[in-house]
Amino acid sequence: MYRGREGQWAFVLHRLSGLAVAFYLYIHVANISLAMFGPEVAGPILDFFHQGAFRIGLVLVMAGVVYHALNGLRIIIMDFTDWGVKYQRLLWYGVLALTAAIGAPVLYIVVPQIIQDLS
Repeated sequence: MYRGREGQWAFVLHRLSGLAVAFYLYIHVANISLAMFGPEVAGPILDFFHQGAFRIGLVLVMAGVVYHALNGLRIIIMDFTDWGVKYQRLLWYGVLALTAAIGAPVLYIVVPQIIQDLS
């Protein structure tokens, strides 16, 4: 049975985070474009997207953007250096650690606001 290692997980997460960011950008552009129809059309849609589930999704998209960017740098290092492929596993763990380190302050600030708005 094949068991994916770090490189396979990095590939899958890179693709998923890229799709999530593209989907978010599509929704964002569609949402902003509703402003040309006036506040009576755009207002209810904006209220809908400010619900708790969408705000949690926004936190996940932010994590996806950070991971996708850092993993992209890892891929560049692997492509343009002699040592990149040799240390790709350690680089991926570094990407995960940096993503968590960048995301922790965001979670510390944003999650209490989401919980407060939900209650």
